[in-house]
Parts: sequence; C-alpha cells; structure tokens
Amino acid sequence: MSILTRDLLRWQFDLTWSLSELHFTALRPEDFLWQPAAHSWTVRPHSDGHWRPDWADEEPDPIPVPTIGWLTWHIGWWWRAAIDHVEGRTPPARTDVHWPGEGAAALAWLYEARADWTRTLDRLTDNDLEKPTAYPWPADAGLTVAHLAAWVNAELMKNAAEVGQLRLLRTASLA
Repeated sequence: MSILTRDLLRWQFDLTWSLSELHFTALRPEDFLWQPAAHSWTVRPHSDGHWRPDWADEEPDPIPVPTIGWLTWHIGWWWRAAIDHVEGRTPPARTDVHWPGEGAAALAWLYEARADWTRTLDRLTDNDLEKPTAYPWPADAGLTVAHLAAWVNAELMKNAAEVGQLRLLRTASLA
C-alpha cells in the first residue's frame, strides 16, 4: 500500500460524501418516517425515550422497504462500528445504537460520523492500511483496513442513493 492508496480512498470518500449531501441537505423532517410501502422497516420511539430500528437477524424475504429514518440509523450504526474497528475499540452492540431523531438530529449525527471518519482515514499509514480486519466480513476473508475503507465508501454511496430515491418518491407522491 502507499499514501497514494490512502489519498485515493480519501478522494473517493469525499466524492461519495458530496453526492450524499445532495440528498441529505434536501431532507425535511417529514421525509424521515415516510413509509413508501406497507412492508417497510422504520425507526420507532420506545418507552425509554430511545428510537430503535426494526430488525431481523435473518434478512426477510421479501426485504422490507426501509424508511429514510431507518437508513440514516443504518448508516450511523455501521459507520460507527467501522470507526471503532479501525481505532481498535470494541463497537457497541447494534441494539445499543439508537437513532437520534428526525431531521437535524439525524443529519448532525451523520456529519459527526463523517468528521470522525475523515480524521481516522487521514491518520492511516501504509502499515495501518495493510492490517487485517474482520469487519464487516469474516476474519478468515483475508481483507485489510484498506478494504474496509473502500467498503465504507461503497456502503455510503449505496445508502445515500437509497435515501435519495426515497426522497424523490416521496416528493413525487405529493405532486
């Protein structure tokens, strides 16, 4: 690996984030919990005051359509886990990661994750990028922190595209 690898990963991340922001900055609070179908996953407030996502340990068939709220929770969850893995910390259990709420709270959470990720990515050396990691795949997959960083970029791009598509569908449904 080389610093060029880190620079390329950072460039790809910055590009992915800029495309994500096109949708994130256009979101309104009422977009987050809009359910595009009867069979959907969302986030729900619980009696303890925390928002929790719908979840199944085995992916259902058919796969539920997520809400923007669920997707922003999902981004925050896997991104925080990726940061913790790279930083050598044990990430919290999925059930301990709570969605902060609609609108500005959810976006602030994602912007904070972005700031943490860029700091983490910028400090990685060649040796750091070559270290094996077992997130988000099995330990015996033989993949490295560089693979994890590339996965963060791909996962963010996919999730942001889903947020954008839901935002566009909701807007079209109101016309």
